[in-house]
Amino acid sequence: MENVNLAPSRWLRIAPVVFVVYSVAIVDRANYGFGSAAGMAKDLGITDNANSFLGALFFLGNFLFQIPAAHYATRYSARKLIFWSMVLWGLLAAGTGLITNLSLLFADRFLLGVVESAVFPGTLIFLSHWFTKKERSRANSIMILGNPITLLWMSILSGYLVDQFGWRAMFVIEGVPAVILAAVWLYAVNDHPAQASWLSPKEREDLENAFAEEQGEIEPVRNYREALAKPTVWVLAFQYMFWSVGANGLVIWLPAILKGGSNYGMTEIGWLSSVPYVLGAILMFSGSTWSDKVQKRRPFIWPFQMLAAAGFLVSYLSGNSHFWLAYIAIVLAAGALYVPYGPFFATIPEILPRNVAGGALALINSVGILGAFVGAYFIGYLNAITGGPDASFLLLSGSLLVASLLGVMTKSFEAGWQSGNRARAY
Repeated sequence: MENVNLAPSRWLRIAPVVFVVYSVAIVDRANYGFGSAAGMAKDLGITDNANSFLGALFFLGNFLFQIPAAHYATRYSARKLIFWSMVLWGLLAAGTGLITNLSLLFADRFLLGVVESAVFPGTLIFLSHWFTKKERSRANSIMILGNPITLLWMSILSGYLVDQFGWRAMFVIEGVPAVILAAVWLYAVNDHPAQASWLSPKEREDLENAFAEEQGEIEPVRNYREALAKPTVWVLAFQYMFWSVGANGLVIWLPAILKGGSNYGMTEIGWLSSVPYVLGAILMFSGSTWSDKVQKRRPFIWPFQMLAAAGFLVSYLSGNSHFWLAYIAIVLAAGALYVPYGPFFATIPEILPRNVAGGALALINSVGILGAFVGAYFIGYLNAITGGPDASFLLLSGSLLVASLLGVMTKSFEAGWQSGNRARAY
């Protein structure tokens, strides 16, 4: 059955809503770097070490609740889980701008990570219920495009808001939309095609048959314990961990890195911070589309992680005396960083059945969140103790090199688990 004939209205109904939801989540996790660069640390009496920890604390809360969130999304409802997550994270994100007590700020950042832990695994599980194998990389990339595209306009908007109104107003203005959009999410989507009254009976039946056929090609796995015992799951997890050191460290601290290496104001820093995400968005969607077309995943993952590692190394070698060369290298590195996302997360439901794919995805993302925590903390720490971004570029480059080498180990990405006409562990 050709996927192009399967309920084309899915793309118009689901893809925009998923994109917006993930976009709003990215705003509320990434604008801390702008608040930090704009004087929040000074206003609240935050030391350099505490500032680094606050930048990373979000990821600690996110890490601890990934697997419970994925379990709930798989067994009960991704739709309801993401709705309540949006309401709570919007309130907590806006609350960041109202806090005057440092202890409350620590609690706010941790809880923000907790409630946003549902977004990434929950949305990927949700998409796997709506898009087939031949569509999944593109569907994932539309969601994850919320990352670079949002960081593009958020960088410009956040720089403008802190210049015009201060960092407190920035957090409030950028936090409130999540609460409003939660109602849109609840109205617009259903957990499964069988529940969607906006599809015709034939469209619902065709989709359910297509997913049943897909599941029949995957080797049964009885439980999470059996799924997590497979070595490939752990290789993927550690690959994502080292990748996340580079990707999330850059997202959190790019404004501070550019500010430290130049004499530009925050509005200019906002514009400069946006450019890497333009290239990232273009390359991400192009790579995911091509990956679905050729039905290969691995060639779109580790080679681009290696290119990103090379870009950050060039930035390091350029030094402070060659700002524009270093900046161009950052732009190219960030572009390469985003290419693997769609193909990488399309592999999980292709190698594991639905009853355990969500748990494995959550484990991989949890280990990745540890990498995000390390990247966010140590880049902030290195910037503080060295007085510049040079050491940070080495950390970004080294972590991405390790990620790419781990990717080389997963030699059967594009083949899956083949045993006759059934999938097997690769």
